Amino acid sequence: MLWGCDTGPNTISGLKAGFKSGLMKLTYRFQCPERPYYPGKFHIRLAPDRSFRVGGHIPILFAAICFPELLWTGGSRKISHQILSGGGCLTPPPRHNTIPRHQQGRLKLFDHIIARDSSTNPITITPIVESEFQSWLADQSETTKAWVAANGYEAKRGTQLALPGSNGAFGSVLIGYVDDAKAIWDFAGLPTSLPEGVYGLSDSISDNAALYEKAALGLYLGGYRFDRYRKDDGKKDKRAKIALHNNEAAKRAENTARGIGLARDLINIPANDMGPAELEAAARALGEEFGARVSAIVGDDLLKQNYPAIHTVGYGSDRDPRLIDLVWGDADAPKITLVGKGVCFDTGGYDLKPSSNMLLMKKDMGGSAQVLGLARMIMAANLPVRLRVLIPAVENMVSGRAYRPSDILKTRKGLTVEVGNTDAEGRIVLSDALTEAASENPELILDFATLTGAARVALGLGLPALFSNDDDLANGLMENGLALHDPLWRLPLWDEYRPQLDSKAADMNNISGSPFGGAIIAALFLDRFVEGAKSWAHIDLMAWNPTDRPGRPTGGEAQGIRAAFKLIEDRFGK
Repeated sequence: MLWGCDTGPNTISGLKAGFKSGLMKLTYRFQCPERPYYPGKFHIRLAPDRSFRVGGHIPILFAAICFPELLWTGGSRKISHQILSGGGCLTPPPRHNTIPRHQQGRLKLFDHIIARDSSTNPITITPIVESEFQSWLADQSETTKAWVAANGYEAKRGTQLALPGSNGAFGSVLIGYVDDAKAIWDFAGLPTSLPEGVYGLSDSISDNAALYEKAALGLYLGGYRFDRYRKDDGKKDKRAKIALHNNEAAKRAENTARGIGLARDLINIPANDMGPAELEAAARALGEEFGARVSAIVGDDLLKQNYPAIHTVGYGSDRDPRLIDLVWGDADAPKITLVGKGVCFDTGGYDLKPSSNMLLMKKDMGGSAQVLGLARMIMAANLPVRLRVLIPAVENMVSGRAYRPSDILKTRKGLTVEVGNTDAEGRIVLSDALTEAASENPELILDFATLTGAARVALGLGLPALFSNDDDLANGLMENGLALHDPLWRLPLWDEYRPQLDSKAADMNNISGSPFGGAIIAALFLDRFVEGAKSWAHIDLMAWNPTDRPGRPTGGEAQGIRAAFKLIEDRFGK
């Protein structure tokens, strides 16, 4: 199916008239029914000999299959006037209104968690502090003591033991834990290790709100899995169900889990189903859920509204770049602005990544996933803030329209940037978004970005780098991160490195000429666009779990948003 036209007439019979009026190139979009989520594009150009030439990319083949009236001859790909003289108006189905595959037949997120009510008679999960296990065991029956001894169970953290009931079925389940920041993960292994049945936390911890929240969050996250592209194996309805008490601790855990789950889902969705438009759709769905206002500046409108850096990076892709803008809350409340890098796929541009480095680049929009997950937590908790979320959503691709090394770009702030490397695109798109964020002089600006490999070299995959112009903010985030086992580690905005961003041709370069201190250099670049901001923090994160651990499966991950939510709640939630 062919449809539409970027320039000129949208009927085949109108091509002659279009060219006679002075147009030299017409671009048509098409869609193959077998791949509705991947529309293609080709162009028809008027050659000097007055014949038509067809060009484009690989999906040209689908155009030939889906619209056989387009016939080409050999390598010249010429089309005669006569072949193109037929046809009629070709109206497309909307590109983004079809239901993406990852949403078809989806189950409710965290459907393994159910409400505990009078009709529920769950098998009891009994948490036992490792250091108090022997005292607990001394009060048990001889049968229980013998069973524990036979299994060599010592209630080490995260270990489980099923105790038999009088009828041979499960009587209860013991879970060892240590009541510290890592207690979440002690409980996270239960949903995937327990056999089918309904289980519930013992009433003995329901009065300990802090512990119950950790346990409930671990149980939520332990049941997370991303299997929306896999064939249903019939096991989804056979896994263990966890019945939670109806208390505030459980509600807080659910809010946190849903924010984390949203971030994970967005990162895990492959780029063919998560481009800039789909990321916008996710933001709009979130806004609709909580009554937020969501808008987007798309394509060439970015130039008209002075977001040239976002436009330049995204212009190399067939999927239009955009700035997504979500606003929620009372206009008179303290202003909180979250900015998330939304590079939906990053090839590196003309400074092309090797295939091994490109393999995970669907996660390069991980910063946007963090801010949407955090925004969900803030809105669901109804914190008394005026929240704004800004996401520059682009793809960094290679094409004839893509920006090049040594290009000099304009930014919203008015600074010009010489491109030292096209694979340092995240800081370029963030520059426009941060300039806009700072223009409102909010009480707090937080930006999240999968920005540098240098941060991973310095701190590893599980410890995001934190930069800030505000010691109180940085200290608060670090303290919360350690207390919640959602760690961040501060690195300096080292002034002596600022000259490394100097350029002889522009106001600044987007990289330094040195291979050292790359995470600091990137943060210093961003710092130029939030000058004068009251309180700003930049979080450079991995947004990915490389291996499976209880509650933290391989795939997209939320990092730092629990620490950030706690800080915002403590500062502004009163």
